[in-house]
Amino acid sequence: MKSALGLLFSLSFAAGLLLGQTQVKDSGSVLSGNEMNVRAYIELLRTDLKQSRTQVVGLVMQLDADDATKFWPIYKEFEAEYQRFGDEVVALVRDYVAKYDNMTSQIADRLANKLLDLEQQRTNLKRKYYLKIKTALDPIVATRFLQVENQIERILDLQIASELPVIESPERSQQ
Repeated sequence: MKSALGLLFSLSFAAGLLLGQTQVKDSGSVLSGNEMNVRAYIELLRTDLKQSRTQVVGLVMQLDADDATKFWPIYKEFEAEYQRFGDEVVALVRDYVAKYDNMTSQIADRLANKLLDLEQQRTNLKRKYYLKIKTALDPIVATRFLQVENQIERILDLQIASELPVIESPERSQQ
């Protein structure tokens, strides 16, 4: 289990690479790096994440050969759909960073609602694949799938959240 934990922390580091182009100065202003670097970070993140995530899932799931032949095709479908979700998260982070210095109540509301929509989509996606895995295998394996996905997501979510500056109210940012 220690190696699975190490891989989870590797995932966390890879997520940090995605946001590595965003730095907060003491003054609170957001600096964006070269767009080419952003694309390179994102591609590196996706490559590393996909490989590491699959390793973590494989270690934690502890599947025998019969269960593995049923589980992995379903999981590959999940990964493909989850990647589309990831694309939307990347777009939302970029939008937040781009709008940070000129934040308005309307922009904040739009970003917050998009975040809530994405969270609901992620929950719906996991529910869909929980049911598929439960049907193909059993509820215990399906629950284990949810547990490992939730653990990975929490680490990645924390990494992303820790790299983004907290939104300020307009009155505070002008002081």
